[in-house]
Amino acid sequence: MSLGDDTGRTRTRLPEGGGDPYGGARRGGRSSSRSLVTVVGVVVLLIAAIAFANRGGDDSDAEEGSGDSPKAAATAPSGQKPVGTRTAGIPSGFAHDRQGAQSAAANYAVALGSAEMFDKERRDAILKTIIVPDRVAEFQATLNQAYTPEFTKNVGLNEDGTTPKGFTFVSRTSPLGTKVTESSADTATVEVWCSGLLGLAGETSTNPVTSSWFTITMQLRWTDDDWKIVTRSQKDGPAPVPGDERASSAEEMAQAVQEYGGLTYAR
Repeated sequence: MSLGDDTGRTRTRLPEGGGDPYGGARRGGRSSSRSLVTVVGVVVLLIAAIAFANRGGDDSDAEEGSGDSPKAAATAPSGQKPVGTRTAGIPSGFAHDRQGAQSAAANYAVALGSAEMFDKERRDAILKTIIVPDRVAEFQATLNQAYTPEFTKNVGLNEDGTTPKGFTFVSRTSPLGTKVTESSADTATVEVWCSGLLGLAGETSTNPVTSSWFTITMQLRWTDDDWKIVTRSQKDGPAPVPGDERASSAEEMAQAVQEYGGLTYAR
């Protein structure tokens, strides 16, 4: 029988040896045998279900659909080697196909959500790397209006975008999956589902690190032998129900950010 505990988790209670799991009188040997067979059968079925769920798909499952709608394994590894080049510290040289567009979009989401975007010089270098040339100036002007001294101060930074002494600034985006909604030979629209961290880690921080969930949509164009962003938009969610994990201390969060480097993505 299933019981809920104080943490919200579910525990399964199996019959105790020789006793009635429902509190009745002691059963005979035949009933006990039937109960044991039932329990063993349930365990076997459970193991089989777990094995089936964890079984890797065949080659047809790993392939993307011929239409715009992705299959369930849309973000499964493609078997292609990750890109080996970087431009301004950002992976570059993606494949000229749907897989390459998704890999580019995932890596660009990481760059656009990084702490480096709060430094104007570094932000301009990022935009020159991932935006189509004819839209770079427009993106720079728009983001210059967004990253104002008031905004940087609201997230806990100094007005010039630097981190106050004794604190660790956290701004990190982690893609969880990608989906191509439209594509042609030289264009692609890719949605990237992400989780993000933003805030200031420190004992006296008034802007502690918080998490968020959002989806970024990028229109990409094949330009100068690589995928580049033409437009970008963002919406909230999908967001899961918060878990019951204990929030880490400011010291633990700062240490994690300093010790665990970010990831690059290629499918």
